[in-house]
Amino acid sequence: MSLLSRTMAALACVCAISTAAAKDAFPERSIRFIIPWNAGGSNDIAARELQQIVAEQQKITLVVENAPGATGAIGLGKVASAPPDGYVVGMGTSSTLAQIAQNLTTLRNEQFTHIARVSTDPLMLLVPKDGPATLEDFLAEMKKNPGKVSIGTPGTNNLNHIFAEMTARAAGVGYVNVPYPGGSRVIADLAGKQIQAAVLKPSESKGQIDAGYVKPIGVFGNERLKVYPDVPTFKEKGYDVYPYGPLVQMAYVVAPAGIPPDVRARLIEIFSRAIQSDKFKTFGDQNGFLVDDLTGDALDAEVRDVQTTLNSVATKVFKH
Repeated sequence: MSLLSRTMAALACVCAISTAAAKDAFPERSIRFIIPWNAGGSNDIAARELQQIVAEQQKITLVVENAPGATGAIGLGKVASAPPDGYVVGMGTSSTLAQIAQNLTTLRNEQFTHIARVSTDPLMLLVPKDGPATLEDFLAEMKKNPGKVSIGTPGTNNLNHIFAEMTARAAGVGYVNVPYPGGSRVIADLAGKQIQAAVLKPSESKGQIDAGYVKPIGVFGNERLKVYPDVPTFKEKGYDVYPYGPLVQMAYVVAPAGIPPDVRARLIEIFSRAIQSDKFKTFGDQNGFLVDDLTGDALDAEVRDVQTTLNSVATKVFKH
């Protein structure tokens, strides 16, 4: 081999080693974690728990940044337009998928690379502390007062709204949907008996439940919650709240479309390790949300399925 050939081969080897080392080094700086909701909400709380776990476990810095507005579209828009290098990620949710289904945002799922699911939040039907004792009692009350029973939801045209509608359909009557700008307002009015029921996450109602101001009477899910094991699901009572297909209130990590496969794999590794930690699973149990190990291509498929269902539901439930 000539001197030139040996030199070229050596340079190629050095370049390959340098490239591999650069890939292995990701991340070399902090990662922005954009949460498209207000500080203090359920998604923000989960993100900050992950922030601590990732720092403790892996010595990687996640910088949580709240960018609320437009049902998640403002914050996720920042993620979609960020450089596809893995240093900006965000929290996607089913609420934004509902906005996409109704063309209320210009965002599309193709603008994102899906990393890992953080949580699923089985929504619950709640009533004031001295309201109907059981789900059957509440549905009987709705039947006695068709079109008059009020159900509060944080926002409208979202999953909470869908399940309020499914509750009314289980009773076979109409109802009054009362949308609010957030869960804290819903729970306050429910405790004050300004509304007769509400559809909320366990994480945003647990304090009032434990204090005895309100009570859950039904879970919109396939399994009972560990945090409230005595509360039955609609399914076990014989009511189908998923007539149009699978539908979950979920939060998941996304990156911009087009990130390199090795960077995606590294992000999946970082977030999966934190999400699957005993600490985060305990945190989930304490706050009434579920944790699983859905990542990468499997998460792609789940998002497509939920989006397909929401596209169908949008024409049947939401009114514009």
